[in-house]
Amino acid sequence: MGLDELGDWKRSHYSSEISPDLDGSEVTLFGWVEDIRDLGRIAFLTLRDREGLIQVTVKRAAAPPQVLGKLGIIGRQYAIGVRGKVRAVKEAPRGVEVEPSEIKILGIARYPLPIDPTGRVPADIDVRLDNRILDLRRPVPRAIFKIRHVVVGEIRNFLAEEGFLEVHTPKIIASATEGGAALFPLEFFKRKAFLAQSPELYKEQLSSVFEKVFEIGTYFRAEESHTRRHLNEFVSVDIEEAFVGMEAVMDVQERLILRVAERVAKSCKAELEVLGVEAPAPKAPFRRYSYDEILEELRGLGFELDWGEDIPTPAYRELGKLHRGEYYFIVNWPTKIKPFYIKPIPNDPERSHSFDFMYEWIEISSGGARIDDKELLLRRLVEQGLNPSNFEHFLKAFDFGMPPHAGFGMGLDRLMMVLTGMENIREVVLFPRDRFRLEP
Repeated sequence: MGLDELGDWKRSHYSSEISPDLDGSEVTLFGWVEDIRDLGRIAFLTLRDREGLIQVTVKRAAAPPQVLGKLGIIGRQYAIGVRGKVRAVKEAPRGVEVEPSEIKILGIARYPLPIDPTGRVPADIDVRLDNRILDLRRPVPRAIFKIRHVVVGEIRNFLAEEGFLEVHTPKIIASATEGGAALFPLEFFKRKAFLAQSPELYKEQLSSVFEKVFEIGTYFRAEESHTRRHLNEFVSVDIEEAFVGMEAVMDVQERLILRVAERVAKSCKAELEVLGVEAPAPKAPFRRYSYDEILEELRGLGFELDWGEDIPTPAYRELGKLHRGEYYFIVNWPTKIKPFYIKPIPNDPERSHSFDFMYEWIEISSGGARIDDKELLLRRLVEQGLNPSNFEHFLKAFDFGMPPHAGFGMGLDRLMMVLTGMENIREVVLFPRDRFRLEP
């Protein structure tokens, strides 16, 4: 079957713009056939576009031969164009429908479809991810990524209003500079290079020029963990600010979350309804618990952790039950379990000017004040078993008047889990990458 040419057809409206007030108006719509109900004398096509659904009603006794011919060919998930008149009909969804005068078939679907894109027939997440484009046509993923679009836009607007300059740092780096999580190596012409795990060392240097910088970028960690909240490719929202300490950037984090939550509650009501979750309404100020206080809470929950030990996932899960529905900070972590650039507390160097920002049991961001003294930075590198020669270009910036500075890195994908109520991070990433998934 040959496909129709688009010709001079141009969309006049999206589905959401079709209302009973347009009764009698001629419109041109494009989209995909979500459903077909043929009742003999009358047939109903549900047309879906990026904005929603609209009913297309074909009355056989009155429909043009061209429309009837196409009706016998069209199947679910065909991409079509519809030109016709709007009719206000109380019985129709939203009280309106379109009677077509012409239909164009612009893309065909082949059967059987591997999953049901209406969402009525559930499928395992791996099957859905294997057929991601079809999966994204379901109402739930469409709602998730509309919310994500709003969230990213609001983050960018907020940080710009706060005086932060947006920057873009390299994603191909010369050495595994940060330690910690493993990096992915790659061939860079005749040299060995790595995919960046964060913009940390670049944004610190840039804070000595622009004072307040941010980046929303994709980063990579070659960790072999395979959990519902970890991916090997992820989007991070990073900020760095000069002439401030940890408390200032914690305040930025708090205001950012409040602003995003307010925007989502206001602009994403329909999407939240599809997801069946309540509009976010965090209560400020967010509590700030010390690492020591959290250890004490965990002891009350039956977890005996030694001071200086990182908190394991089972303990975090129980902690989440204690802090249900709560955004909160954990501050002043042991210096030895934080990255080399985190600033120790001068009169208590075993503890650091650091924080993790949490929702229930999920860590959303991590940050703190950075070391601005080159000699201390060199000592910390050696303490963590890192070679200072690999940090030559980073350390050079500390010879040019490095100011006190602080910042954080926030996982956008984890924030989206919180806002949408999803329990698996793969649901909020278009094409997730983990140790078992490199396609599609």
